[in-house]
Amino acid sequence: LLSPFFRKSHSNNAVQAPCLCQELSFASIAAAVVAPISSTMSHGSKRLSIKRKFIADGVFYAELNELLTSELAEEGYAGVEVRTTPHRTELVIRATRTQNVLGENNRRIRELTSVVQKRFNFAEGAVELYAERVHNRGLCAQAQAESLKFKLLGGLAVRRACYGVVR
Repeated sequence: LLSPFFRKSHSNNAVQAPCLCQELSFASIAAAVVAPISSTMSHGSKRLSIKRKFIADGVFYAELNELLTSELAEEGYAGVEVRTTPHRTELVIRATRTQNVLGENNRRIRELTSVVQKRFNFAEGAVELYAERVHNRGLCAQAQAESLKFKLLGGLAVRRACYGVVR
């Protein structure tokens, strides 16, 4: 039994690999090679195909990033890293002011954990949030953009605000 990627030559019954520019796409590769395999997302209980898993993961990341951007904009939010393990999902929040993300007695991070858990239907204790400081703020574009935004909203002159970000 030959894979759909290989076909017999009509002239000499030799098996030929197809040209990569012909009829190969991610969809055909995924369908032929891993068609019987479906993956399980760690933050959901449904079994999904490979394509649907990538789409669901992307939507999850986009919605999570949007939620954290709106909640943590003033704390210098610079992104989130999602680490999934079999038992839990870890979300590492990168920010310039991590003490503000954590809050008094870690209250703010616990509130954010609760919001994420309820919004994305995680089981109790299946998600953990951590705060990580951005080491070099000058190299983080998202942190610089947030800084510029708040300088301009605060009434600082445009040229002065931009020079402060560029330096």
